[in-house]
Amino acid sequence: MNISAWAINRPLPALLIFFVLCVAGLWGFHQLPVARFPDIAFPMTTVTVTQPGASPSQLEAEVTRKVEDSVATVNNVKRVMSSVSEGVSTTTIEFQLEADLATALDDTRDAVTRIRTDLPQDIQEPVISKVDIGGSLMTYALVAPHMTTDEASWFVDRDISRAMYGVPGVARVTRVGGVQRQVRVDLDPNALIAMGITAGDVSQQLARIQVERAGGKTEVEGAQQTIRTLGTVGDAQALRDYSIALPDGRAVRLSTLATVTDGAADPTEAALLDGKGVVAFSMSRTRGSSEVKVEAGVHDALDKIKAEHPGIDFRLVTTAIDETHRSYDSSMTMLWEGALLALLVV
Repeated sequence: MNISAWAINRPLPALLIFFVLCVAGLWGFHQLPVARFPDIAFPMTTVTVTQPGASPSQLEAEVTRKVEDSVATVNNVKRVMSSVSEGVSTTTIEFQLEADLATALDDTRDAVTRIRTDLPQDIQEPVISKVDIGGSLMTYALVAPHMTTDEASWFVDRDISRAMYGVPGVARVTRVGGVQRQVRVDLDPNALIAMGITAGDVSQQLARIQVERAGGKTEVEGAQQTIRTLGTVGDAQALRDYSIALPDGRAVRLSTLATVTDGAADPTEAALLDGKGVVAFSMSRTRGSSEVKVEAGVHDALDKIKAEHPGIDFRLVTTAIDETHRSYDSSMTMLWEGALLALLVV
């Protein structure tokens, strides 16, 4: 007896198998991520060095060439490209496709650490990151008339970012506009003279605690782990209590020599909406996540924030998901049309 005859004589098992397969297929279909484009992973890293006020030619000679020469020695490097503008040097390192991105990121960080002492002392700490090809999914502007620019910036950095990172599928939250938080140290000349220390000595000691350096790699239970040496202080109060060594061997707190204030840095960028300055934020998704589900999760999180903080609102500025919805709806229409035609033919 063949399987067709068996199925005709005993229809119940065949119907049950068909029903189970249909349910499993529908469940699996709804688990598929919905995205406009497929995920593409390029092993690329960037090294960004900022030196406020430096000219492009100065950065090229003192920073860019040294960074390029160092990262070029990393394994599996395919191409090194750099761009230099006023005060900013950006070097992009492209690796072979078979290279592991996490290893490439660690190797890039180690290469920059090796030449850190050769770079100008007044630069900001180099930022090493991986290249995100996906881009921003959506951008919202914070509407809070009762908040100053400083307060709106802190609110985005603290409350909104924490809520967005709690949404499954959100990879990164970037503030657009606003101001950066800055701890300002104003030295007292009279106190410096009384203690017999110069401003340069204080600056050098403070620079040492604001550095994060790679500490190499180690084996932990058969797995390779990266070690970092952390030297940063946690907050302004910890900086006030930091001990400054004096030339005579004594030590005093920084608050004895200076006034430490936690405030905002001078604005270096601005976001405008309808001709008015705003503080906005954009989000990108993780690899393999659904754009539609991320959008729904972000909407729910923003509604919760508005309920907890009366008087604020959010305005959608840009979104890349509308086209995803249109493509998805078009695909579903063609799917149902194809299924209907198949039934009619059969």
